[in-house]
Amino acid sequence: MFPKQEVVAMLLAGGQGSRLGVLTAKLAKPAVPYGGKYRIIDFPLSNCANSGIEAVGVLTQYQPLVLNEYIGSGQPWDLDSMTSGVQVLSPYQRSRGADWYTGTANAIYQNMNYIERYNPDYVVILSGDHIYKMDYSKMVAFHKQNKADCTIAVIDVPLAEASRFGILNTNPDGSIYEFDEKPKVPKSTKASMGIYVFSWDKLRKYLTEDQENPNSSNDFGKDVLPAMLNAGERMFAYEFQGYWKDVGTIDSLWESNMDLLNPNVPLDLSDENWKIYSRTPVMPPHYMAPGAKAQNSLVADGCNVYGEIDFAVLFAGVYIAPGAVVRDSIIMPGARIEEGAVVQYAIVSENAVIGKNAVVGMRPEDVQDKEQWGIAVVGDNITVGAGAVVAPKMMIDKDIPEVTNDARQ
Repeated sequence: MFPKQEVVAMLLAGGQGSRLGVLTAKLAKPAVPYGGKYRIIDFPLSNCANSGIEAVGVLTQYQPLVLNEYIGSGQPWDLDSMTSGVQVLSPYQRSRGADWYTGTANAIYQNMNYIERYNPDYVVILSGDHIYKMDYSKMVAFHKQNKADCTIAVIDVPLAEASRFGILNTNPDGSIYEFDEKPKVPKSTKASMGIYVFSWDKLRKYLTEDQENPNSSNDFGKDVLPAMLNAGERMFAYEFQGYWKDVGTIDSLWESNMDLLNPNVPLDLSDENWKIYSRTPVMPPHYMAPGAKAQNSLVADGCNVYGEIDFAVLFAGVYIAPGAVVRDSIIMPGARIEEGAVVQYAIVSENAVIGKNAVVGMRPEDVQDKEQWGIAVVGDNITVGAGAVVAPKMMIDKDIPEVTNDARQ
């Protein structure tokens, strides 16, 4: 018997994350490392814990192994109660047959039994690939105050980016009268953050109707929300003020990590009043060798730095050899940058090795054709051989052999 929960959160964490390329070849997007000591999923899980939400379903599908292991019992986020806590929910075979989740709405539909066990009044739908701090209890209170059937968190975005989002138009009281999913010509800059509060009775009704519609793509933005709006349900926009970043692309992931080094960006991960919890390995303190140089960088425990770092985010266990230079880059757990190597504007994934005198990435001002510039990415457990060069924008998913003196000539 499970105790009633006023609010249940459902965290969508099954996306393939194909735009992150080699970083998600063997890894679910929410499990991608972030900020020196976290993974992306730490943010919504910590938000739930800090908001007093005790029942959290995490819906996984693509490459779930690392993510499932990482979440474990939910203890780091204080979500390990015997009768609630965090529960990993994967697609499973039913008597009538089952499929992979066909869309965001279908994923929730397939797990309505999990929601029902808590008999909630409200369901919060979250995405597993955003970096932000948010008190969901305030959004639920707003939902109650407006006697809403659905409340959508919105953030103001530049008009040039608006076509990437679901765009809302609202009345003066905040009620929504129009919703367009990724419109070619946006009518406003109020963008859906993919965070929803539903009254459970209404959500159950519309999920069931959506599932029975053979023409539906079973997606919240494309199907469920427009159906509710067309039916005249009470829908409101909850305006969010603060840092929020969709880290679904290489550029946005890199930018968000670099934002941690900018004191003017309002994302304080040291705030004791709203902690971001993580399953962090216990390691010795980082070591900065005599002669090492470090400027404006984030260095996690277990790192050994002998070379030079500037605007770098180093995760646990990273090794920077003497004479190596790392600038404007993210070096993920266990990676090694060997002597004389230069890494600039790059992401080096877990346990990769950048060999002696290798060059990865390039500063944008050093590239003549700006369209050829971008963040260079080296996949996990990849070795870039001594003297090899990884050009800007390249994604490396296979070892690169050492470049011999003969080859250089």
